Amino acid sequence: MSRIGKKIIELPAKVSVKIGADGQVNVEGPKGKLAWTLPSGVTGKVEGTKVTVACSSPAANALHGLSRALINNMVNGVANGYVKELEIQGVGFKAAVKGNILQLNLGYSHEINHPIPAGAKVTVTDNTKVRIEGIDKQLVGQLAAEVRGYYPPEPYKGKGVRYVGEKIIRKEGKTVQ
Repeated sequence: MSRIGKKIIELPAKVSVKIGADGQVNVEGPKGKLAWTLPSGVTGKVEGTKVTVACSSPAANALHGLSRALINNMVNGVANGYVKELEIQGVGFKAAVKGNILQLNLGYSHEINHPIPAGAKVTVTDNTKVRIEGIDKQLVGQLAAEVRGYYPPEPYKGKGVRYVGEKIIRKEGKTVQ
């Protein structure tokens, strides 16, 4: 049995969870709605303001804690939402939002146009601070990782796209002898 899977999920006010007989999980809250299907061998039960996840077969034991964590992320997402903040450092590096496209100028010979998926909201302040918001934790994290992946922070000058608060270990450059 999973230690994470055994934990009970407490539902905040204004959040409702419905688990169907086929394993369809629907979570609705003030920020929106999310849906997901439980893997076979894992069952869920809603009792008032508590949700429990149980494992019915040893083969699905590995998915027990994962299922509970994903349902908990859905509940937190529709109640509070998720935010990832990125900062861009470098001379001439900037970002802008045009419709549902995030335009990035990161020192390459061309502009990078990254589509913003439905369910995510991107705002840019000061041309260098990117804020990604949404109710789906996986979607917000994946979008932030893709944007950071275009120009990860390099260790010599510290240029690139980084998470706010991320520490970059700087290397010493070559010295003339």
